[in-house]
Amino acid sequence: MKLVSFGDPGSERPGVVDRGAQIVDLLAIRSGWPQTWRRILEADLWGEIPAAVAEARERGAVVPLGSVRLGPPIVDPSKIIAVGLNYRAHAVEQGKEPPARPLLFAKAPSCLVGPNDPIHLPDPALEDRVDAEAELCVVIGRRVRGLSESEAESCILGYTVMNDVSGRGAQYSDKQWFRGKSFDTFAPCGPWIVTRDELPDPTGLSLRATWNDRVMQDGRTDDLIFSIPYLIAYASATMTLEPGDLISTGTPSGVGVFREPQVFLQRGDTVRIDLENIGSLINPVV
Repeated sequence: MKLVSFGDPGSERPGVVDRGAQIVDLLAIRSGWPQTWRRILEADLWGEIPAAVAEARERGAVVPLGSVRLGPPIVDPSKIIAVGLNYRAHAVEQGKEPPARPLLFAKAPSCLVGPNDPIHLPDPALEDRVDAEAELCVVIGRRVRGLSESEAESCILGYTVMNDVSGRGAQYSDKQWFRGKSFDTFAPCGPWIVTRDELPDPTGLSLRATWNDRVMQDGRTDDLIFSIPYLIAYASATMTLEPGDLISTGTPSGVGVFREPQVFLQRGDTVRIDLENIGSLINPVV
């Protein structure tokens, strides 16, 4: 299945993309259900989704996919965990050795936006070097702690696309990454979650970022240094992972800050990230 959240910012509703061109409006037939995918997962209602989708088809509780705004698929995660330096080619372009263990950092959930939502550049006095990073993002489906690597896949709900927009000035001047990665609108995510039953193995997928007509990043997910099960096990050894948590797994080579000359986002740009078998995440820069 493809899971979406649709509607105006702050009022998104959970839906399922059905037959390619329409969205099943779950709350139209399950009015007592929680309002977000995170809360539906927490309420252990996942097993009821197929029956709800079938009933929605019968009752016509659908809306055309192109007629509504899509928000980030998970609008209210308890946390966004991101991974630094997790593609071999990205380590090479920085002249660094691959890390011995995953480099985890956080992005504030408040910086999430959906596909087609604008990326807002900050006042240049605050941040004037804004970069973009194409990433495969894992969505956690149930509450877990202390998983082994062999158990890790069992907690995956599915996969989506993340743009880890980065304020390089703040990132490097602070000597830690949270502020530079968490400006409002610096986490475009979507367009949907492809569930694990539909995509059981995200290894070897093409991952490409294009700024306007220029291809900036062109990698594959089999270049990951640490696998997705390893990342989940590593994170869950330290912290409880909650339903709807996002783990953005790192970016391939080609980001703007490591180019010669350096390239940063400008007003009027459009960033497109294409992730094979998942979808395209497109955002204008304003």
